Amino acid sequence: MITTDGCSVEVYRLLPPDGEAEIVHAAVPSGAEVLDLGCGTGRLAHRLLELGHPVTAVDDSPEMLAHVHGATNVLARIEELRLGRRFDAVLLASHLINNPNSGPLLETVREHLSDTGQAIVQWHPPEWFDSVAEGATGALGEVSVRLSDISRKADLLSATVHYEARGRHWSQSFVARQLSDTRLREVLSGAGLRFDRWCTADRSWFAAVAGEKTGARHS
Repeated sequence: MITTDGCSVEVYRLLPPDGEAEIVHAAVPSGAEVLDLGCGTGRLAHRLLELGHPVTAVDDSPEMLAHVHGATNVLARIEELRLGRRFDAVLLASHLINNPNSGPLLETVREHLSDTGQAIVQWHPPEWFDSVAEGATGALGEVSVRLSDISRKADLLSATVHYEARGRHWSQSFVARQLSDTRLREVLSGAGLRFDRWCTADRSWFAAVAGEKTGARHS
């Protein structure tokens, strides 16, 4: 099953947690309810539940959500989500902030973030864009990963990621926007968020808090 944005449900079911939930757990208050935006099959949500966090899990794929258990599941596009309540922790993982049109996603984060809450965000730091190479390989559990067709144009990088596991192969193309540290803060500010701190030494995760919306151009 392939979702409308090209994700394979089978691949996401095979991908194991890789310490991401522990990063969130360490950054937010004990027992804080987490709004997990773009939860997929629950790879992070299930581990957060084990760590004692109630989770509201949001995804626009019913096939993905069918595999999420123990959370409050909401079928919706992130940019259209309006739950009418706020959370002490809002999670935006999977490098969604590097989406070329991340503004509406961040506005949803702010809409659902309490005034004292924290948004925990995963991103590709600018140096990742400079180092990623054609044919780069890796593994997540039993799933092998390879990048191909890398193309750069201004601050955009496009590529195809190939997954292999259990004798099967899947591929998914993506486009990511490189954000400098300055541009990151501008994009956050445009949605009414403010950069707070790095959550990991490699700067791949950070926390943001409620701030004043500047009206900056979203991208």
